[in-house]
Amino acid sequence: MALDGIVIANLVHELNETVLNTRISKIAQPETDELLFTLKGKDGQKRLLLSASASLPLIYLTGNNKPSPMTAPNFCMLLRKHIANGRITKIWQPDMERIINFEIEHLNELGDLCRKTLIVEIMGKHSNIIFCDDTGRIIDSIKHIPAQVSSVREVLPGRDYFIPKTQEKYNPLHTDLDFFRSHVCKKPMSISKAIYSTYTGISPVIANEICHRASIDGDQATDALSEDAALHLYHNFSWMMEDVTACNFSPNIIMNGKEPVEFSAFHLSIYEDSTCVDYPSISAVLEQYYAKKNEYTRIRQKSVDLRKIVSNTLERERKKYELQKKQLKDTEKREKYKVYGELLTTYGYQAKEGDKSLEAMNYYTNEMIKIPLDETLSPLENAKKYFNKYAKLKRTYQALTELTTETETEIEHLESIATSLDIATQEDDLSEIREELVAYGYLRKKSGEKKKKSKSKPLHYVSSDGYHMYVGKNNYQNDELTFKFAVGNDWWFHAKGMPGSHVIVKTNGDELPDATFEEAAKLAAYYSKGRENPKVEIDYLEKKNVKKPSGAAPGFVIYYTNYSMPIEPDITGITQIE
Repeated sequence: MALDGIVIANLVHELNETVLNTRISKIAQPETDELLFTLKGKDGQKRLLLSASASLPLIYLTGNNKPSPMTAPNFCMLLRKHIANGRITKIWQPDMERIINFEIEHLNELGDLCRKTLIVEIMGKHSNIIFCDDTGRIIDSIKHIPAQVSSVREVLPGRDYFIPKTQEKYNPLHTDLDFFRSHVCKKPMSISKAIYSTYTGISPVIANEICHRASIDGDQATDALSEDAALHLYHNFSWMMEDVTACNFSPNIIMNGKEPVEFSAFHLSIYEDSTCVDYPSISAVLEQYYAKKNEYTRIRQKSVDLRKIVSNTLERERKKYELQKKQLKDTEKREKYKVYGELLTTYGYQAKEGDKSLEAMNYYTNEMIKIPLDETLSPLENAKKYFNKYAKLKRTYQALTELTTETETEIEHLESIATSLDIATQEDDLSEIREELVAYGYLRKKSGEKKKKSKSKPLHYVSSDGYHMYVGKNNYQNDELTFKFAVGNDWWFHAKGMPGSHVIVKTNGDELPDATFEEAAKLAAYYSKGRENPKVEIDYLEKKNVKKPSGAAPGFVIYYTNYSMPIEPDITGITQIE
């Protein structure tokens, strides 16, 4: 979710509460498209981050400092010249746009009181930070946009600043029922799209949320709305806008396990099945959300090469497996050729020269069958020909059976590695996976590369009854947990018939409570290939009954005497120990 107008409204409210009338004591430019202000007021020192990054435009209060370049960039120097030690006298958002304006009061070289405006535009790839004088003329900007780049608006020193109206949208805070009915309910599109395409600052997520609160399917067409439904939709829209006006915000992050999936200034009922984590401020939400999101994104980026290798090899192995199965199916007629040969040996004397077939009693089934003959060959030569076909297909069957089993095992191994890549959260996790890929010949070892001692450790949870539960993040950790860490009467959990983590529950010799069994099963379901399924079947048994076949790949085990339970892959509320 991009920073929509409602999140910006929350930010403006927070900034007015915290940094209005503070003085700008330091101005730094850590990145080419990012500013960091240190502000001093009666409540102490605060830092404000302003980013116009095309991929991650942001603005929030932070407690963290960032290193700056030795030589300050020109835009940073210009700001220092004009507004260093200036006072922020006004912070506002124009018409629910994704824009925050800072009016800054300062003294010029002659000691006269002046006002300048710093405009932060949070608009995806069009984001910018623009510095204007009191007449609205651009002094400079962190990004220069000439006419060759944008035909809509130039952002260059000396040009007049204006907000580009690329779409005809309206301020959602200034609307009424008649306007809503004529502009939203009459648009020939889905209801949610009609809302966010009509009003400024409304994201698709918020549009869907308004529809959900009104018990309306946002994907259905506007012409499906009855008069009563349209009125109910407007009321829910209006109530949310009243909350914006009254600043009744509830900053939160929606979590899927440990991964953030969404953030908002309001509670989102469309994510009722996910975990909602509340925060004291929208700045804390943005800082936490993007820090966690960056962590996952960084791991995804760093694992791209490994994912590609696993994906390509899996595709190749699956094609090979399908071909082998097809060839294996072709060998099913081998027994028929054997019977033909035996029957011809027994009844071949009945065939006459030039016959193209022979009908004989199949003494295995007591049925008459018709045996095709090569009329140029004698019955015994035909029998020999069928025996040769049988022998060839039998050899093929034996070879293919072995090859198919090997290929199937290879696919299972690769799928388990793919699942390990999905679970990985740290670079050390990737190192162990890379080590496994090298060990099994999927990846070449770099020349001169030394084996590093991995710092990656299994995930550690504690059940509601106080029992320690451990989750392997890859095949090496699964082996370590099951065969070196666990003892005989500890319990072992794994998703049935699919790649996933080994989960070990340390019993300390106790009989485990039912709640602990369920929580361990949830962990096994969540850390498996089936984590997106509504339910996953989990096998569980005492560790002493889990065996490892000789020569099997890491993480592969066999067991027979197990229990099973279907469970939701939801680990909400299970305590994790870092």
